[in-house]
Amino acid sequence: MMANSPADILVELEQAVATCPLDRCDRILAGIVQLLTGSRDRSQELLASVVDGVLLRLTERVEARALAQLSTTLAELKVAPPQTLRRLAAHDDPDVACPVLLKSQILGAADLAAVAASSGERQQRAIAARDDIEPVVTEALVQCGSPICLALIKNPGTKFSDAAYAALIAKADEDGEIAKALVLRPGTPDLVVRKLLSAPPGQKASAKPNASAVPPAQTAAPARPCPADYAGARPEIVALNRVGKLNDSTVNRFAIRGETASLFTALSVLSGAPIEVVEQIMADGDCEGLVMACRASRLNWTTTLAILSNRRGKRLSFAERERAHHIYETLLLSTSQWTVRWGEIAASAKTNDR
Repeated sequence: MMANSPADILVELEQAVATCPLDRCDRILAGIVQLLTGSRDRSQELLASVVDGVLLRLTERVEARALAQLSTTLAELKVAPPQTLRRLAAHDDPDVACPVLLKSQILGAADLAAVAASSGERQQRAIAARDDIEPVVTEALVQCGSPICLALIKNPGTKFSDAAYAALIAKADEDGEIAKALVLRPGTPDLVVRKLLSAPPGQKASAKPNASAVPPAQTAAPARPCPADYAGARPEIVALNRVGKLNDSTVNRFAIRGETASLFTALSVLSGAPIEVVEQIMADGDCEGLVMACRASRLNWTTTLAILSNRRGKRLSFAERERAHHIYETLLLSTSQWTVRWGEIAASAKTNDR
């Protein structure tokens, strides 16, 4: 198609849009896109306003394929016809709506929130993947299903209001993945983290003084993880360790929430001891081996206490706590690491003997 001048395109629009055949509408649509993207020496705001009404009429007379192409092009523009963008964003066809929902900077928060509340999952996912998401849009999206909530939590550009956090906490009671992702998300307020950690999924969350406080007495010790549990937990633990996020805060949360497979794997990765040794010291009635493993893992005393307090299904006595603290304070890091390594060799030797 030969390029037309902007003046010729506008004249043709005025004369032909209302009654032109479909193939000609396609050609006019292409000319408008050319006008918007190629007129660098003219006021883009003026051009957008001029062609907005014409584009609205054209969108009613062209196929979805042409609309999808238009959406992809307009999504990249810093100045674009606003009414046309809103119509494309609200289109039932995800191929038409998603490009502008994902990238357009012209659409306002109110526009995005309205689409989020009334569109399908593909459109909601596109909004949840935007580089910057305002709180009012977040509040609309958290009312959708768990996959959308997880996408929002994992997007660093999402801004959460108190109402959005409250809605996510309510959903986390039924979906452990939401709770886990929100707890591990950098920037989650401490109060929200404490509410999420204060009760296991399925029970109403309630505030606690702090995330490292000793929980109430439990009725039974956590069950030993099975190989499938370890297989599911290890990729996340290795990934957290690789990026430097397998730290006291993360391990503390594993202990308080009773995520034994993640906790055991984290101790194994941080200390260098095999899972079998970690299982043995966690089940041991004496605390010395576990304190050594925590010290070798460079965990602080608060995290160590949280692990000790959640390993046998009951509170530590005052004497047990004081003894564990004394061992922790007097152990050198190098000694703990050497001892854990020696324990690994000893455990291997015992296995071979058996």
